[in-house]
Amino acid sequence: MTQIDNGTINYRDELVRKLIHLFSLLIPIVYYFIPQKTAVIILATLAGMALVLDISRYFFPSIGKIFYKIFGFLLRKHELDEKKKNLNGATYVLISALVSVILFPKIIFITAFSILIISDSFAALIGRKFGRHKFLAKSLEGTLAFFFSAVIVVLFTPKVEGLFVEYLIGFLAAGIGAVAENISFGFADDNLSIPLSIGFSMWGLYLIFLPHLQLVLRGAPL
Repeated sequence: MTQIDNGTINYRDELVRKLIHLFSLLIPIVYYFIPQKTAVIILATLAGMALVLDISRYFFPSIGKIFYKIFGFLLRKHELDEKKKNLNGATYVLISALVSVILFPKIIFITAFSILIISDSFAALIGRKFGRHKFLAKSLEGTLAFFFSAVIVVLFTPKVEGLFVEYLIGFLAAGIGAVAENISFGFADDNLSIPLSIGFSMWGLYLIFLPHLQLVLRGAPL
């Protein structure tokens, strides 16, 4: 069967892109130790700066020249579209982090955003290298890589009381996130769709299975 490859940059550059992507794990790690208001201020500042720079490259040739010289090899085809003026993935990560911190309880954000950073990287690298079987919009191999790595993330991220049901909630949300990553190709940026789909899924499942549990991460600032 023909290998499935949805990438628009070569595999080596994809690997570099995902290694940089992994540095975004600092966001949930740092957020664990600081209050929500502080996190919102920091993320709003970073997201605003990234957004201004990202948009400026389309309208100011001097900025674009420097931007593409440094980051051009990491950008996918749709991120270079002068007509559509799409944002790049790093800007979406910061916007996604800001929106998710505002929307979700800290315990849900840490799981959802950690899955985004780790599992999205595994899905891209495994899918491009070993993807052979089509599943929805991408490859079965990439989607499975996302799901199983997300399950591992769920095992290690904080829980309210460490109940078995909490892990089950995380596993179910991981499956939903895997599908979101797969079908987001082409019409939605998965840096936004993944944490939102996982976050809302977890929140809904907590309300269904553990309605009386306060979603507060003990020992961490609110």
